[in-house]
Amino acid sequence: MSAEHDLVIRGGTIIDGSGGAPFVGDVAVTGGRIAAVGVVGGRGARELDAHGLSVTPGFVDIHTHYDGQATWESHLQPSTLHGVTTVISGNCGVGFAPCRPQDQDRLIRLMEGVEDLPFPVLKQGLPWNWQSFPEFLDSLSGRAFDADIGLMLPHAALRVFVMGERGANREPATPADIAAMAALAEAAVNAGAIGFSTSRTLNHRTSDGEPTPTLTAAEDELMGIALALGRAGRGVLQFVSDFADPVAEFALLRRLCEASGRPLSFSLAQSPRAPAGWRLLLDLLGEATAAGLPMKAQVGARPVGVLLGLDLTLNPFSLHPDWQPLKAASPARQAAALADPAFVARLIANPPPPGNALGTALLHRWGDMYRLGDPPCYEPLPETSLAAEAMRRGVAFEQVAAEWLCGDGGDGMIYVPFLNFADGDLDAVHAMLSHPDAIPGLSDGGAHVGMICDGSFPTTLLTHWARDRVGARLPLERLVKAQCHDTARAVGLHDRGLIAPGLRADLNLIDAARLRLHPPQVVHDLPAGGRRLMQRASGYVATLVAGCITYRDGEPTGALPGRLLRG
Repeated sequence: MSAEHDLVIRGGTIIDGSGGAPFVGDVAVTGGRIAAVGVVGGRGARELDAHGLSVTPGFVDIHTHYDGQATWESHLQPSTLHGVTTVISGNCGVGFAPCRPQDQDRLIRLMEGVEDLPFPVLKQGLPWNWQSFPEFLDSLSGRAFDADIGLMLPHAALRVFVMGERGANREPATPADIAAMAALAEAAVNAGAIGFSTSRTLNHRTSDGEPTPTLTAAEDELMGIALALGRAGRGVLQFVSDFADPVAEFALLRRLCEASGRPLSFSLAQSPRAPAGWRLLLDLLGEATAAGLPMKAQVGARPVGVLLGLDLTLNPFSLHPDWQPLKAASPARQAAALADPAFVARLIANPPPPGNALGTALLHRWGDMYRLGDPPCYEPLPETSLAAEAMRRGVAFEQVAAEWLCGDGGDGMIYVPFLNFADGDLDAVHAMLSHPDAIPGLSDGGAHVGMICDGSFPTTLLTHWARDRVGARLPLERLVKAQCHDTARAVGLHDRGLIAPGLRADLNLIDAARLRLHPPQVVHDLPAGGRRLMQRASGYVATLVAGCITYRDGEPTGALPGRLLRG
């Protein structure tokens, strides 16, 4: 008797992405798509026993930066280690196309500064077999991946391509500049760009310290590009902003969405400078969506924070004069120095010169520093901070920092949350995730390789928010819907995000009781010997992309069914 289906998953608890209650059933897959859900009588050429497991759609991560990695690597990790089967890259207005040959290093320095991707890695890794954005899409269309990847048209690259040095220097765009950018944007979405992204935040700077070229782009420039997408009837708009004047800035976003008719999303986080500001933005968002505008807020699943360590981009002693001779030393040698009480005493006695913004904002915020731990804790209690431990013991902050860094054989990491943690807990994130117009985002998978490892956001949703948190949680079925159906629809993907007949067979089989995050680790596998943070998880029994098993128990199978998505 011949098989009726390519694959049948038997007896799993299906969380189908609709937000409805889980149910026990089978899922049949034929030709890379879901053929049947429920009781499947027909046999599969291959069958998977899912009894005791949760079966979910594959996760859709709409805020990543795999633009560079996808040109040299087929595994879009760490995201694909966490059940992600679709990634959208080119966010925050930074990327590598369009680009003229003379501007390649400029775009690399911008990506190095904004997304912490080292210059040598990108210089050696990027093939630069494109200039236009459609050519960049074509260069990726022949590659195979462990997840589908879609690309946004980045504003910074577009602006420099059209305006050259004037664009990089943030000079106002002329009407001719705007017309040229609009024509290229329309061509990009017609060629398959998922949409257009831009940045309006001072946090985004080149590695030389210059603000991103798009920081002060005027409304006529943004409107010209948005209207181009409107004419094409394709593509979404993605914004990151400081919201220094939240009412005026949101009004601008609303006008762009209203005039173009294109869906728009923006990054939303709790800032310690305005701890309640996110509430105003959600109120304004609710008013806009009530008026029928397709707008969403992208929300992180936990604090936005950085990791400090000896083999990472920064550590608490990076600015100390006595540390400078050790900056290029191996982590083992650095750890040996920090294990010497006399050396630590010199660090304490000879602090960095006052007034350094990096030290004030990040490296010496002792009360906001926490040992990451195993399993990693992303909602730590105040009494576990570095400052609290130092005061309990009556020792200098630097001594505790040195001990924590030397832990785990010199691989110790210190976690510094700086957004979404102004109240010392994640209650603000709970409220954001609960809002009907908010979707999970901001993982930045593929970026910040020496400071941040948030490609694991989907696992945090399923563990911390659905199961482990002490405090208000969220229903599992709602979280699955948010990370699958809602994110897919937000970027115009209607063929995935649900377990339903006819849709893509992008699926996860998860042992919910065993699901847990592991601490990030440093691996040296980038071009030019570059290092990056990698984070794994236990409990993902299998991940399928287009019906092919790409991961089993957290390990790649070698199958690469993922392809470039054209919007």
